[in-house]
Amino acid sequence: MWFRRKTSRTSPTRHTASAATPAARARVETSLHRARLPVDLIEQGMRIVKLDRPWTEVPVLFQGFTLERPAEAQILRQYCEWVVVEDEETRLSPLISKAAVLKRRTTEPMAETRSVAGEMPRAAAAWDNAQAFVEHLTRQIETGNDLNFQDARPVIRACVESIKANASAMLWMSRIKSRDAYTAEHCLRVAIFTVAFARFLGMPDEDLEVAGMCGLLHDIGKLKVPDEILNKPGALSPEEFRIMREHTTLGYQLLKTDPTLDPIISDVTCHHHERMDGRGYPRQLAEWQISRFARMVSIVDAFDAITSDRCYRDGLSTSDAIRILYRNRGQQFDAGMVEAFIRMVGVYPPGSLVELTSGEVALIVATHPGKKLKPRVEILLDGDKKPVTPRLLDLSAAETSAVPGIARPLPDGAFGISLQERIQQLVVGNSVSHS
Repeated sequence: MWFRRKTSRTSPTRHTASAATPAARARVETSLHRARLPVDLIEQGMRIVKLDRPWTEVPVLFQGFTLERPAEAQILRQYCEWVVVEDEETRLSPLISKAAVLKRRTTEPMAETRSVAGEMPRAAAAWDNAQAFVEHLTRQIETGNDLNFQDARPVIRACVESIKANASAMLWMSRIKSRDAYTAEHCLRVAIFTVAFARFLGMPDEDLEVAGMCGLLHDIGKLKVPDEILNKPGALSPEEFRIMREHTTLGYQLLKTDPTLDPIISDVTCHHHERMDGRGYPRQLAEWQISRFARMVSIVDAFDAITSDRCYRDGLSTSDAIRILYRNRGQQFDAGMVEAFIRMVGVYPPGSLVELTSGEVALIVATHPGKKLKPRVEILLDGDKKPVTPRLLDLSAAETSAVPGIARPLPDGAFGISLQERIQQLVVGNSVSHS
């Protein structure tokens, strides 16, 4: 929604007006327009006149300013979802059209430049390096050594590059879970899903690395929580729960020791358990006080926690997690983001094992946000449950009744099909083909 507004940068007297050149008078009489734009579309040179939250909730120096540096636009993208800008109609009109395209983006599959098979070796290497970094960071915190969080940047950058090529390859890796390494692997999975989610929402590439850093370090404060509380097999007492909740402020304090880190990273660490209804912790923030990146990580964090095995319970299914997220939209979670996240993950996430109505067994390769029940699959067993040469089938591309649908989800390992083994086959196969 936008409206015309006459502006005049000067208030000329009769003398100055009459003395002005025609070009000067034209500049004075130029009509500027205002438009409410998704923050991912703002450009340098635009005047920012309003935010979707109070100015005091965003770390900018002035209330109302002309966007002059990329860093200023990045700050707005981290905290806001939309802003009101002022500029000439010729510049705003194309961006208003782009806003509709950006909204439709979350109904289409993410772009890919490589197949899952082609990307898997790089994804596996990026995952292994990230896992080694988290383990190193854990040891550094446990022994009280100095921390260098900037070492995480190249690790996350490698994950980002893999996700940009084919997000499903990294999402396959994130499904390999160990109950005994929950905290470390949880941070890594949240990083991967946050990068994928940011890309799905249409955020610029330059934001993906910071989003990944937010996900990787969001729970770092848990490494300061006593192990007997963190990994207690039973329910926490009220006092133990109070100590557990301190991980948000403990993590914030750890990250603030590194002044070179982007401030949004510590913001997310502190606020990823805040709620839209103001009943979260540690500060009971109102909805408009919760940054965009904290809202994203909050959803991803909950999704992974719900679907992961813990020392005290087994993880729930993806469908159960989706129902919980959807039921709590608008109260605990940002409603629009929950709906977008569900479109990205799908009913059958990448890496899931399913049986088709034909009796064939397949792995989910990629979801289709607009056709949740018709993902792209890799068929590994025929209708008699015998191995076949793997072949891809896009269930959303075929409209005939001859194309099978999904009959039911299967647990990993069903009929001898293991996701981890399939990943290993792809990694080894690509290594051999390139040797």
